Amino acid sequence: QARQFVEIRLLQRELEITMHGTDKSGVCAVGTVHHPKGNIAVELLKNGLARMSDWSVRMLNPADVPALRIAENGAKRTNTGVWHSYAPPQISGASEVLGTVVEVLTGDTLSILPNGEAYDSETKLKKISLASVRAPRVGNERLGRADEPYAHECKDRLRVLAVGKVAKVVIHYEREIPFGETPEKRQFGTVSIGKRADVGEVLVAEGYATTQRHRDDDEKSARYDELLVAEGMAKVAKRGIHSEKPYKKPSLNDLSEPKKAKSYSGSLMRSGSMKAIVEYVFNGARFKMLIPSENCQIVFAPNYLRCPQPSPNPGARQGKPAEPFGDESKRHARMTVLQRTVEITCSSVTMGGVLTGSMYVGQGGQRRDYSVELVAAGLASVDQRKIDYGEAPKHLVDTQIAAQGNKVGKWSVAQPTQAEKTPKTNGNSRLQEKSMNIRLTEIRSGNHFFFRVAGEEAGKVMDESMEMFTKNNGTAGAPCDPKVGKVVAALFDDGTGKAWFRAKIMEKVGATKVQVLYIDHGNVAIVSVATQLRPLDMSLGVERVPAVAKEAQLALTVTRGLDDEDGVDAARTLQSMAWGKDLTARIHTEEDGILQVTLMDGSTSINESLVTNGLARIAKSIVVKSLLTRLVDGNTVSKLASDLQLAEEVARKTRTGIWRYGDIGDDDEE
Repeated sequence: QARQFVEIRLLQRELEITMHGTDKSGVCAVGTVHHPKGNIAVELLKNGLARMSDWSVRMLNPADVPALRIAENGAKRTNTGVWHSYAPPQISGASEVLGTVVEVLTGDTLSILPNGEAYDSETKLKKISLASVRAPRVGNERLGRADEPYAHECKDRLRVLAVGKVAKVVIHYEREIPFGETPEKRQFGTVSIGKRADVGEVLVAEGYATTQRHRDDDEKSARYDELLVAEGMAKVAKRGIHSEKPYKKPSLNDLSEPKKAKSYSGSLMRSGSMKAIVEYVFNGARFKMLIPSENCQIVFAPNYLRCPQPSPNPGARQGKPAEPFGDESKRHARMTVLQRTVEITCSSVTMGGVLTGSMYVGQGGQRRDYSVELVAAGLASVDQRKIDYGEAPKHLVDTQIAAQGNKVGKWSVAQPTQAEKTPKTNGNSRLQEKSMNIRLTEIRSGNHFFFRVAGEEAGKVMDESMEMFTKNNGTAGAPCDPKVGKVVAALFDDGTGKAWFRAKIMEKVGATKVQVLYIDHGNVAIVSVATQLRPLDMSLGVERVPAVAKEAQLALTVTRGLDDEDGVDAARTLQSMAWGKDLTARIHTEEDGILQVTLMDGSTSINESLVTNGLARIAKSIVVKSLLTRLVDGNTVSKLASDLQLAEEVARKTRTGIWRYGDIGDDDEE
């Protein structure tokens, strides 16, 4: 029929032809045949005798395409010719969606919360892909797949265009997308935001994406021709993907590793207020951020907040169980700050490499403190330790008190009491004070050490047993399971030659070494698994003979670490005053397995001497109160606190040790 239709109108007639190009082989020419009554191609399409071919449409003048498309659509609607069995694509759900863009997943896929839906579950979000638009794909490190050029630029441009804005989506078709074990039905449509009729067309026009190549019988965007025109203009202008210049992938400084974060934190703190983009939300108050001005990625948390634990992500390993309002807090953060530009100021960094500080969202009259917003909604609480130490800002504490009074968020459910929060363990046991004669075996810092009880029979027995163990087994290593927490025999040279000592494996160091704690002496070393470890005889296990060395701290004293000059001086002073001597230790209590003691050399208190010499300072009042509550009789601790307070005043006034430059900040204790 199609052939007959053309022969009747064109065969053996003199007509005008406009050439547009050829196919890939260069054999078949592509052009337009001009009949006196119009374009023959339009008539073929109108009568359902042909389909539009996208590869040849791309060669036409954009002004000639609409007539062809209208003719084909008319034949589809009337089921004419080749479209006799055509049925419009079946769309599950509404064909139009009006909602707020919550997240940009890729350069051509969005997550939208429809209007009228409460964001109380991730299932309420609709995943929409841009119809007939293909964005460069982001790579996968685990699969060894690199990013395609302009993948991140395309996603970021779509983020700027869409996130947080109201979008109108017209769904054109659906596809089965391979996604894990089961395919996912994905909807494709035209997304309109504000005055932009199609954000996909913007991406294509700016050279960040291309028009999807469809098969002739595939459904496509209703604005497919406009997309082709936009792509043609981008090619002519050589924008983005179509540029002839080699692509240079931007390099970022990833500061999510603790060591790098700590080394770079000083620069970030000095930078003051900075603009940052929230890339990922871990929970309501913990984010991964990009700081464009510093060209780095960080993990950031607002100061003073404690956020409820959310549920683990789908497919993730089973983590901690969700706490009340943990998911609500995370959803609030996703809806409010995810992929938005926020204003942060870094003030400190944690041991885990998390930068902390203030965070503001919004601009102009809508600029607000995110911490206050979260606490006011009952989706986070002020860290109780910060309140106890007087570090939390008054306005934040007042906001929490108001939220508690209004019973909003987490305050609407019963909160566990302090007794319920604190597990019953032997780590914080309540002891009757006692004294004993000791000798130090290891000094970790100016107030942290290990000791043995003088004259204790267990120490002598263990020393003799390990000497015999060394004689029987020699000093060669033996196959051993290097499991963290296991007690084994580890080799050590104490100056008299190599010998075996009982040791607990603390952590693995690389593939061939472990860090061990010699439990009868208190020292730590890194040893080779193959040559410096061997299994311990059952008769020498800690079940039969507990660790001889006991860990202790000088009660109510705080010294600096060994990475500080004053911390080294404190440790050396403790060594000169206590090492190799029989001392009296007054044991007050045990805290997390560490004994809190006052060391006496005759009538001299070593705790007080370190404070007097400006090498230590007294702990904060809350620590003193906490220690008193765990004692049957707190008179000696009260006297110790009073003596240390007087000693600190003397050191402060005489500018001794750590006080030589005047008062030190509260963060010195951290």
